[in-house]
Amino acid sequence: MKTNELLLVLLLLVVLGMMLFATALAVYAIYILTYPQECVGVIEINGVISTETSSGGLFGTPTIGSGDVVKQIQEAESRGEIKAVVFEVNSPGGSVVASKEIYEAVRDLRKPKVAYFREVAASGAYYISAGTNYIISEPDALTGNIGVVATFEDMSGLFEKLGINYTIFKSGELKDMGSPYRPASEKEKELMKQIINEVFDEFKKVVIEGRGSRLNMEKFEEILDGRILTGRQALSVGLVDEIGNENEALKLAAKLGRMTPTNKPRVCRLSSRNPVEEIFGEIADGVVYFVRSFISTNIPGRVGVSY
Repeated sequence: MKTNELLLVLLLLVVLGMMLFATALAVYAIYILTYPQECVGVIEINGVISTETSSGGLFGTPTIGSGDVVKQIQEAESRGEIKAVVFEVNSPGGSVVASKEIYEAVRDLRKPKVAYFREVAASGAYYISAGTNYIISEPDALTGNIGVVATFEDMSGLFEKLGINYTIFKSGELKDMGSPYRPASEKEKELMKQIINEVFDEFKKVVIEGRGSRLNMEKFEEILDGRILTGRQALSVGLVDEIGNENEALKLAAKLGRMTPTNKPRVCRLSSRNPVEEIFGEIADGVVYFVRSFISTNIPGRVGVSY
């Protein structure tokens, strides 16, 4: 057989092989779409909680948007093959409004739901987790930090040193409350204290309702000073149900969802991005992370009330 003929035969075999592979892949895809396999849905609560999702750019802090998480929860509710949901939490908390929006969606999810604390599940991240049926934490994960904080910058001293003068025209005494151009008045401090206490009481109520009789109320009152706890310490308070790892959380969720027993349950990871966005998003995140590793500048973000 001549060389050209041999190459032609090899080329035809390659093309045939690719066609067979594509056909098999298409058949498998149709099978999966027609008869989806039961799985545990996994939703990541990863990053600072905000009302909008953001990569943070080169200098900012990545945030996870409440709207995106709520959509994932709604998708988990609607997909028949998802029998239970694990919320993989790695967040220091964040916006009061965003945390509440996600919490309400978690609370209203009708399928079994388990929270898994991987590294950090503090403040607003714990608020969200209180809406689940069961909480498993890594022993050294940091959690707790139950409380509310608001910060206002007073730069009047700096402006005075720089010789910068300012004039404020306002319709009412408190219209410029929180302005960095002057110190806060006693009346403003009292008003902020009332707001903080109101939001804090709501946080406390959510935890008590979510954890119920599992809470050691005496220890719970002690940790309401805003302290952080390890997973082990949180267990003694009743903030978590069990010390364990991700696989144990998945197995528990599968059991609660009455799935076929297995050592490693099938996982369906939910995401707000489509596959193309996932690919380019991962590339962009990698570039940002690489550049950040050489830059230590920290530019503060906008001030607000947060968990």
